[in-house]
Amino acid sequence: MTDDAEGPDGDGHELGGQDDEVRGACRIPGPRAAADDFDRGHVTPPPAPRPQSAPPPPEQADGRPGQPGPPGLPSPPALVLPHRVLKALLGAWALAACSAEETEAVEAHLTECAPCADEALRLRDAVGLLHTDGSLDLDPLLRSRVLETCLSRRPAKIPVPGWAAPYDAETARLDALLRDIGASEWHAPVRLKWFEGEHAVNRKTTVAGVIGHLMTVDGLISTALGLDDPLADSVPGVPRRGPGPALAPTARTETYWSAARRPPTRAVREPWRGQSHTLIRTVSVAGRGVSDLSVSYGEFALPLQDALLDRAFECWVHGGDIAEAVDYPYEAPSAAHLNRMIDLAARMLPAALAGRRRAGLAGPARQLVTAGSPGRSLHLEVEGLGGGDWYIALDSPAAVGSPDHAVAQVALDGTEFCQLVAGHVPPVEAAAGQRGDREAIQDVLFAAASLSRL
Repeated sequence: MTDDAEGPDGDGHELGGQDDEVRGACRIPGPRAAADDFDRGHVTPPPAPRPQSAPPPPEQADGRPGQPGPPGLPSPPALVLPHRVLKALLGAWALAACSAEETEAVEAHLTECAPCADEALRLRDAVGLLHTDGSLDLDPLLRSRVLETCLSRRPAKIPVPGWAAPYDAETARLDALLRDIGASEWHAPVRLKWFEGEHAVNRKTTVAGVIGHLMTVDGLISTALGLDDPLADSVPGVPRRGPGPALAPTARTETYWSAARRPPTRAVREPWRGQSHTLIRTVSVAGRGVSDLSVSYGEFALPLQDALLDRAFECWVHGGDIAEAVDYPYEAPSAAHLNRMIDLAARMLPAALAGRRRAGLAGPARQLVTAGSPGRSLHLEVEGLGGGDWYIALDSPAAVGSPDHAVAQVALDGTEFCQLVAGHVPPVEAAAGQRGDREAIQDVLFAAASLSRL
């Protein structure tokens, strides 16, 4: 008989799936685990085989072990399948999706057929690759690196100002998250948290409601630049451009939510993203002078460069709220951008502390601030990502903190400090290293939480 003669199974093999040259080869893979036994790279070993002298008892109709059958009852015959069927079952075998009879037939065949044994090894290794511990999400800094490489080869004719880069990056990261979620997840409940007075408060909305909130508050910058106010589309009487009602961020959001005829949907993403692109394009074209333009927040005002940094911070915080609601991985900003966000909060702390003092929520100033004495300071040491050292003036919002007059020190992780400023961590629970004047430390921690808002 020639080598290419076909056996009874019609596939170039003898009955039972073996060639003369490979008959008797023992190439079966080692003990195999089910596909869902993989856990962080560990494979649960299969159970030890039963002794041949003690066959397993039969099962009852409900799947429970039954009583052994009468002695001398013959075992059911082994399943006999042609080679082409056994070969087709290799994928299911690797995934542990075969029946017990099919598994026994396949594994018996693998001890006799070398080509199928090799294929089984490859398939088993492929199944292992399906259970990886690594994240399949893109590196959040990938976009920045790609843009940096592109711009290093061909600089932009109108570059984005450095002070607007955090807002540009955070809106792009949040947009990437929104593009990746399903239509139903836009209605997932999101609980927004912030701090008022001495207590933490919260408000329930949806993913779409959060994006509407961001768009509405970003409208403060739009109106300062002479652009369209998104609030005009939903609230009668609000001019599309020019000075409108002096509403603080919380009041603008509540007005937007209450004026909507129906809850926001995924349709809000396009106008929000278009608005962020317009803001970046406008400040890039306007040049340097626009960075000091005053943006009113109702009770206070910020220069445009700080206002955009504030909006970048809120975009990151609410991006994290959305990611938590839809179970999506979301990283902190880059170290350089996070450092600038922390710096803005540190610069706003003296004014926040003075406001709490006027409301009777903080201890009185203890030293008179003069030209020769800036008063007491607190050393804020931020560790980890975006970290650094800041000295917070305790006795006057106009004073400049000095290391020579520090009466207390607080140490916090960078992201934890930002969560405190966002109102997501109560001041009494902030895991801070503390040393020095306890009253001053408590006043500063509560002042940091008071910077949060809806």
